[in-house]
Amino acid sequence: MRLEQALAQLHFVVDNASAPVSVCVVDDHGEVIASASMDGAAPDTRLNAQRKAYTAARSDAASTRELAAKARADAAERASFDPFFTFFLGGVAAFDGDAPAGAIGVSGLPGEDDDALASRAIEASGLTVRR
Repeated sequence: MRLEQALAQLHFVVDNASAPVSVCVVDDHGEVIASASMDGAAPDTRLNAQRKAYTAARSDAASTRELAAKARADAAERASFDPFFTFFLGGVAAFDGDAPAGAIGVSGLPGEDDDALASRAIEASGLTVRR
């Protein structure tokens, strides 16, 4: 993911969030490219956003939602995950064609809203989301 795409995602989230959130955009290895916390965002949302993005980038799932569904069905698989992984909604992987480009994590709204905002931000940056 290019810096320009990461910043486009970050700005989209900040401009379209219905309440203060934190957002983190990572490359396809889960390393932070850009992150921000809006004024008034709860302090725990910063780490949550990073963990959501990291999880979506590093797992074999296209989102934290998909990974949570997979893990729910198998306790042994759940126990083998990276301890930095999270199953909160709002982490979504970004793709450039078929290639993973990175991911975004949004935290501070209800999970469904974090998830939808993250997906819309990816699409606004010219990348795609797998559903």
